Amino acid sequence: MISLHQVSKTYETPAGKFAALKSIDLNVEAGQFVGIVGKSGSGKSTLLNMVAGIDRPSSGSLAVAGTEIHGLSENKLALWRGRNVGFVFQFFQLLPTLTVAENVMLPMDFAKSLPFRERRKRAVALLERVAVGAHADKLPATLSGGEQQRVAIARALANEPPLVLADEPTGNLDSVTATAILDLFRDMANRGTTVVIATHEADIARVIDRRIEISDGALVNQ
Repeated sequence: MISLHQVSKTYETPAGKFAALKSIDLNVEAGQFVGIVGKSGSGKSTLLNMVAGIDRPSSGSLAVAGTEIHGLSENKLALWRGRNVGFVFQFFQLLPTLTVAENVMLPMDFAKSLPFRERRKRAVALLERVAVGAHADKLPATLSGGEQQRVAIARALANEPPLVLADEPTGNLDSVTATAILDLFRDMANRGTTVVIATHEADIARVIDRRIEISDGALVNQ
């Protein structure tokens, strides 16, 4: 599902060049639930952004879901991402003026993955799957943090992507809600979705298949 070969990312900063990723070699099999752990600033988010095609490597190559994405144009990359990757953000990133169901329908509207008349039905089914179906017609601000994260997960699943990435998905949640969210990701992996989460939390061993540690932009333990 994911294959990175000698992937590096260097940013130009006022203080000079900053190496966010250093010669990363990584392979992830389809259906695995992988946890990328490391301190803040270790390179976790940059690595996820590379896999999602949100950012591009300075050097190296990467193939995701059977496509070598480092060579795609921006338009082709956006279309590829819409159909192949679901992304769950730490701060939810739900659009405040749209209802919960409309937020989940957005990726379907972008990718045109379903006929228009079927999109709301699928959105509601996904919301029910993550136990917030009753909130379909509410605005995100009326939901708790845990409920908003469940909506974000439903949105990530909108186009049935083979890969779901999550950046610190439990960072703003209490421990009980965080456990429930991790269990949702475990369920997704059990259904065949490849799930990769970046987290600084140590207590994920019970749900993941594989732990990858990153420090100062380099993999130190797989």
